[in-house]
Amino acid sequence: MIPTREIYWNISGIWVMYVLLVPTLLIFAYGLYRRLRLWRIGKPEERFDAILERLKGLFVYGVGQARLLRSRYAGLFHLFFFFGFVILFIGTLVVLVHEDLGLRIMQGNFYLYFQSLALDVFGLLATLGILMAVYHRYVMKPSRLNHTWQDALILGSLLVILVTGFMLEGLRIVGTEDPWAHWSPVGWIAGRTFAALFPSGALAPMHAFLWWSHLVLVFALIAWLPYTKLLHLFTSTANIYFRSLEPKGAMLKPVDMSAAGFGVNHLDQFTWKDLLDLDACTECGRCQDACPAYATEKPLSPKTLILDLRRHLHGRDLRRQDENESGGILSTLIGGVIKEETLWACTTCMACMDACPVFIEQVPKIVDMRRHLVMEEGRLPGSMEQALRNLETRGHPYTGLSSSRLDWCRGLNLRVLSDGERADYLYWVGCSTSLNARNQKVARAFSRLLKRAGVDFAILGENEYCSGDPARRMGNEYLFDMLARRNIEILQSHHVEKIVTTCPHCFNTLKNEYPRLGASFEVFHHSQILSSLVSEGRLKPSDELDAKVTYHDSCYLGRYNDVYEEPRKLISAVTGSGPAEMEQCRERSFCCGAGGGLMWADEPNSKRINNERAEQALKTGAGILSVACPFCMTMMEDGIKASGADQRVAVLDIAEVLEGPNDV
Repeated sequence: MIPTREIYWNISGIWVMYVLLVPTLLIFAYGLYRRLRLWRIGKPEERFDAILERLKGLFVYGVGQARLLRSRYAGLFHLFFFFGFVILFIGTLVVLVHEDLGLRIMQGNFYLYFQSLALDVFGLLATLGILMAVYHRYVMKPSRLNHTWQDALILGSLLVILVTGFMLEGLRIVGTEDPWAHWSPVGWIAGRTFAALFPSGALAPMHAFLWWSHLVLVFALIAWLPYTKLLHLFTSTANIYFRSLEPKGAMLKPVDMSAAGFGVNHLDQFTWKDLLDLDACTECGRCQDACPAYATEKPLSPKTLILDLRRHLHGRDLRRQDENESGGILSTLIGGVIKEETLWACTTCMACMDACPVFIEQVPKIVDMRRHLVMEEGRLPGSMEQALRNLETRGHPYTGLSSSRLDWCRGLNLRVLSDGERADYLYWVGCSTSLNARNQKVARAFSRLLKRAGVDFAILGENEYCSGDPARRMGNEYLFDMLARRNIEILQSHHVEKIVTTCPHCFNTLKNEYPRLGASFEVFHHSQILSSLVSEGRLKPSDELDAKVTYHDSCYLGRYNDVYEEPRKLISAVTGSGPAEMEQCRERSFCCGAGGGLMWADEPNSKRINNERAEQALKTGAGILSVACPFCMTMMEDGIKASGADQRVAVLDIAEVLEGPNDV
C-alpha cells in the first residue's frame, strides 16, 4: 500500500469552501490595493536595479532574518513561527496540487517525510513560537512594545488555528485508523487523547465541526491580514528587497536645486519607497531601543515618528488635493504630525536604521523634513543657525576664532600643496581638528607618525574648507553643494588621488557623498592608514602601554562605514591586548551626541547623550578612553569631566595612543 491519505475525509459540501474563498481573496486584494494606492502618492525613485543583489539580501535578512536574530529570544520565537507557517503553507500548496490539479504528489516517502513528519514538527515549532511571543509580550513586557487588542487577537487567532489543525489531524488519524499515524507524532498524540476522552461516535461530528470552524477562521484571518500589522509579511519583504544598495554613508538623497521647493512637508514629497517604509514597520521598537536621543529623554522616538507618519498616511482622503483642506494629502507634516523639536533631537547616528530588521530609513526622512524647515522657512535652533552662517562666510562653523588652519602645524615643517605639486596622500585636517586646541594635538601626533613612517603627505592649509557635512545634516543642502563643489575643484586642481583624514564626518562625506558630484578620490580614515603602517612594520609603538584602554566607536566611522577593526588593532599593538569593550560597542555603539549638527546645538535636557556614553566608558574601569573622531573627543572629554573622573581617565585619540603618552 502506498502511503497517502484522503484529503477531505468526513467533509461534504466542499463547494462551499470555494464559494467562501472568493470574497476572502477579494477583500484581501482590496486591502493590498488600498496600500498600493497610498504608496503611489510618493515621488518616483529607482529601486528596481541589481536584482540578484536584492534577492541575496532578501534571502539573508528576510528568510534568514539576520537582524532579528541579534536579539536571541525574540529572534528565536520569530524564526520558529516564521518557518513553521512557511512550511505549513507549502503543505497547503501540496494539497492543492494533489487534489485540485490532479497531480498525485502527496504519496510515498514524500507524504511520510514531508506532508506528515515535517508538517507536524514545524507546526509544533510555530506553536512554540507563538507561546514564546505571548510570554515575551505579556509577561516580560519590554517597554519598546505597544500592547493593543489587535496584537492579542492576532496571536490568539494564530494559536487557535495551529491547535485546531493538530486536533483535526488527530481526529482523522483515529477515525481512519491511519496505518502511518506515527509519522505524524503530534497528531497521533492528539488522536489518542480524543479517543480516550470521547466515545467513538462523537469523533466524526466533532471533526466536521472543527474542520469548518478552522476553515472559517483561516479565511477570516487571510481577509483581515492587509488591514492589520500582519501585512508586514508582504510590506517588510518588499522593503527588504527594495532596500538602499548605496553605501550607508551615501543614504541622503541629493536635492534638485532647480526644483520649486526643497525638503518634505507633505506626504507627496516623500518617495514611494519612503511611504512603503511606513507600512513595513512592525512596531517592534528596536529602533527606539537603539536611539541615543530617546535613551536620554529627548523628544524623539524613531518608532513613534514612523508610526505618526503612517497614521497620517492612512487617515488621508486621496480625493482631496487642496492644501487648505485638512483631510487632503497636501496637509502639512511639520508642526502637526511631527514636532520641530523631534526633528532637531536626531544625531543622525543611524543606530535606528542599523537596528531595524526590515531596513526602514528613518534618518533620511528626518533630514528631508529639516531641509524644508531650513531652506524653505529658515527655521532652526539659533546656535545651529549661527554655525551655518559661519560656514557660508568663513568656510567653517565656529564663532569667535582668531586662529588659522595652519596654526596647529607650526614647527612641524609640513608641506602645503601649491599649484602643480603632488603628494602620495593629502591629509584633510578638517575644521574640528585644525581649529580646536585639543584636537590640534591629534593632528600633530598623526603628522609625526606619518613622518616617522616615511609617508609622503601634504596639507591644503588655508585652501581647505569645511567638507559640508554639518550643513547637509542640518538641512541646508544648497550650502553643502556649494562647499562640496568648491572643495572638489581645489582637490582636482592639485591632482589629488588619495586623501586621509582624522575626522570620520569628513571621511564619510569625501568618500561617499562627493562621488555624486563627480569626485573620484581614494579616501582613508587615519585609523586605516596607521593600522596598515603598523602591519607593514613601518610604525612601531613607542612603548607598550601599561593601562587599560576602552574604545568608543564613532557612528560615522563604524555604522556608516563599517570601520571597526583597525582602531582595535592599533590598541592591541600598544597594549598587547584588545580594548576593554563597553557594553554598547561596534554596530551597537552609543552615539557621542554631536552628529547631525548637534555639535553646535544646546541640549535643553539635563541628561546629555555624551554624559550617558561617558558613564558607559567608566563602567569598563579603563584609565584611557580612546576615540577616533574630533567630535567624539570634544564630547567625551566633556562627559568625563561632568562625571568628575577627568583626573583618573584620559581621553586620547588612537594616534596619540599609538605615539605614546610621553609624546602627547
